[in-house]
Amino acid sequence: MNHLKTYILLAAMTALFGAIGYLIGGAGGMLIALVIAGAMNLFAYWNADKMVLRHFRAEEVQPSHPDARVRAYVEDTLALAAKAGLPAPKVYIIDNPQPNAFATGRNPENAAVAATTGLLGLLSRQEIRGVMAHELAHVKNRDTLTMTVTATIAGAVGMLANFAFFFGGNRNPLAGIAIMILAPIAASLVQMAISRAREYEADRVGAEIGGEPEALANALQKIEAYARERVNIDAERNPAMAHLFIINPLAGKGADNLFSTHPPTQNRVAQLLDMARRFGRATTIPKAGPWGEARARKPGPWG
Repeated sequence: MNHLKTYILLAAMTALFGAIGYLIGGAGGMLIALVIAGAMNLFAYWNADKMVLRHFRAEEVQPSHPDARVRAYVEDTLALAAKAGLPAPKVYIIDNPQPNAFATGRNPENAAVAATTGLLGLLSRQEIRGVMAHELAHVKNRDTLTMTVTATIAGAVGMLANFAFFFGGNRNPLAGIAIMILAPIAASLVQMAISRAREYEADRVGAEIGGEPEALANALQKIEAYARERVNIDAERNPAMAHLFIINPLAGKGADNLFSTHPPTQNRVAQLLDMARRFGRATTIPKAGPWGEARARKPGPWG
């Protein structure tokens, strides 16, 4: 049912793309828009992961990295992938002070996971494992292709809506204005519908993979608190990619919460702590820091 709902929503977004094309150029414009949407889906299938990683300037890292914290991050991620029965993903780092992470790739055989330097500096090793287990759950559930294709189409809908205003508004100015305003909102609503249920499921499966639901719960609370203080410039430039991250990277702008692609963090934490209690595990929050030490002044090795 989850996959069926996703296909229906993606079809709705493609239809929206065609409707904007109709406003710009009539039946011919609609046909061209649908052909473009099909070509974009095909292109996104093969290239969306590379585009996302390039946009955020992600750098691949190996288990031989000179920094011990990065080595541990890579080793733990690969160990969790093996535990989940997944092929070894490529592991990336993004030089960004906002703590966050995401997974991408068209299938488990071509998956990649990425974490920011802010996340590696803020969380304990146990919490980083919890976050990466969540991202690997997206890979295991084959969410990564859907999420990256959705990001590509949503960005294109916003761009085409602007074309509709400037080129299609001459025939019907009010319709052009309405499309310019409503089309991006409709695309955001589709992203929300696709992303929110998948985040809950990835939390659940990730907790099972890592065996430490309380660690993921603690990580989510810390990431959200720090993300609100550090604006992710690259994410702000392309908000269509916001739903890829474990926590909304647009939290630096209060208005973005109106169309948040993520469920409320407190609800996710409550679900994870309930799992922890059923596992018979403690639910206390450890001290901040890369390995559990307190870091009141410096959140991590990159400041």
